Amino acid sequence: MDDDRSIVSTATPHLKWRALDPLEHALMVGCGICLAAFSTSVFCDVVTREIGHPWLWLQEVTSAFFTYGIFCGTAVATRRNDHLYLTAMTEAMSGRTRVVFEVFNRAVVTVVGLAMVVFGWQNFLSGFHSFRMPSLTPIAYLYWPIPVCGALVALFSVEQIVNGLRNGFPAQAHSEAAGV
Repeated sequence: MDDDRSIVSTATPHLKWRALDPLEHALMVGCGICLAAFSTSVFCDVVTREIGHPWLWLQEVTSAFFTYGIFCGTAVATRRNDHLYLTAMTEAMSGRTRVVFEVFNRAVVTVVGLAMVVFGWQNFLSGFHSFRMPSLTPIAYLYWPIPVCGALVALFSVEQIVNGLRNGFPAQAHSEAAGV
């Protein structure tokens, strides 16, 4: 994905495995679809309510795309190192202390991702006993993105730990490349 127009982030390539770039691309496309579908369903919901013929099932569609988009975006943000990390603290550090804190931060995020897998799976399974109205669809369909997101968050955090230990973390890699 060397194309400048690619939606795969080119920031911190030393922390990424190229084999996961297609996954990041698919997640970005999924985020875009969820955002477009969420916005469209909210617009249609408002219009149909204003004309006096509400489509009640649109609220289910809206909440589903909102949920899917949030968890898809969380996975992408983890891969892109856009949030979930205490970067302000680690940016002020250098050397071995920096490496320890970078690994610690990502290890905590990995544990959170694994907790999302375990507890998200439990919620998913219990969601077959509760139903959305008016469709009577099991609420589990809203819960399945949680364990999937957790698995991706854990995967992307491990990816950054392994590559950070091999290639250095962001400030280290930039200073080494600049000859500092």
